[in-house]
Amino acid sequence: MAYIFLDESGDLGFNKKSSQWFIFTIVLTNNHRKIEKVIKKVRMGLKKKYKRISELHAYHSKAEVKRKMLKLLSQEKDLKIMCIILNKKKVYVDLQKQKNYLYNYTANILLDRLHNKKIIQTDEPIDLYIDQKDTNKFIRENFEKYLKNNFQKRGNKRVVIKIKPSYTEKCLQAVDFISWAIFRKYEQGDLEYYKLIKNKIIEENLLFK
Repeated sequence: MAYIFLDESGDLGFNKKSSQWFIFTIVLTNNHRKIEKVIKKVRMGLKKKYKRISELHAYHSKAEVKRKMLKLLSQEKDLKIMCIILNKKKVYVDLQKQKNYLYNYTANILLDRLHNKKIIQTDEPIDLYIDQKDTNKFIRENFEKYLKNNFQKRGNKRVVIKIKPSYTEKCLQAVDFISWAIFRKYEQGDLEYYKLIKNKIIEENLLFK
């Protein structure tokens, strides 16, 4: 049984205020309970200072929290990280106008790498959790259908896709920290947090070089 958690960092805007990069990150594990324990451990430490903490976000967390989270995750043996980095400067103008297609296409390329590298088997049951960013039900359903169809084309018919808010799924909060650390490397040239989790990254690819 494989558990895959997918999150993103950056945005798909193409104006001066937009991010320079857009990143999809997945965490793959066969034991998601251990990742949940990491989140619980970090939250318990914070509750001593802040009583109402329902969800952890890298962007809103202090540096020491980010370091602790990433260090604990890097120690988990059954945890693999893959990411795809979209160089937005290289995206064709036509694709810039089709953001939903670009979003779906980029996510699918990353998931396709799981099969190409034989990290997951075609007959293996998979639970794929995706952080719910969009409030538009039609867009969410279209994304889910698109990914499921592509899994089936690869021969995997045992995948269950769950698009959920990150506050309902602790492992998605873990991916948020990991994706943020990788994003910092590209967007800010900051390697401090990236280095803490680098040992768990098995693939880091640029799209549109």
